Amino acid sequence: MANIENITLAVGDTADAERFYAAFFAEGAPVRVRDGGAPSEGFRGFTLALTVAQPADVDLFVEAALGAGAVALKPAAKSLWGYGAVVQAPDGAIWKVATSAKKNTVPASRTVQETVLLLGVEDVVASKRFYVERGLAVGKSFGRTYVEFATEGSAVKLALYRRRALAKDLGVAPEGSGSHRVVIGGSGGDSTDFTAFTDPDGFEWEAAVAASAS
Repeated sequence: MANIENITLAVGDTADAERFYAAFFAEGAPVRVRDGGAPSEGFRGFTLALTVAQPADVDLFVEAALGAGAVALKPAAKSLWGYGAVVQAPDGAIWKVATSAKKNTVPASRTVQETVLLLGVEDVVASKRFYVERGLAVGKSFGRTYVEFATEGSAVKLALYRRRALAKDLGVAPEGSGSHRVVIGGSGGDSTDFTAFTDPDGFEWEAAVAASAS
């Protein structure tokens, strides 16, 4: 396994979810939706983060999300590291949009520089070891707090963060139970060689071809 090709979200209403994501993104995103999934309550343990070029781009994405029915968990604001916001889609998925830039330098656009799937895990070291054993190389690592994998060429970057710290960063309570309601579509170059698995924190992976067919 070397790449994440797409993310599939389990939703209650696929038509509504598809309308939301079509409005949220100006162009296609590596996110699919499908019906069903086991029930869940509270924090689902992950966020999808969009890195953009400048504050005006953050504002465009947030305006589009709110206009399509999302709820603001953290309104767009400046911080020491840049500018960002957190919204929750109607299907319950939490999205963070952020930039490290402090000023606008070009006309605003909804161009995504990077999409990151950030998993909230109980033991960063153990989860890091699990993924390294499955072929992912570590790009950045900050002890027991945060790990980012070097997924060059992947549609989505994978990172691990302590669950409680992630919830705090998103502005939600860390408690949650049931399904994560997300499936990660992975490949190892040749997707026919990919074997589905579930990681130590219950996040499910399947072959990307299966995810794209949903």
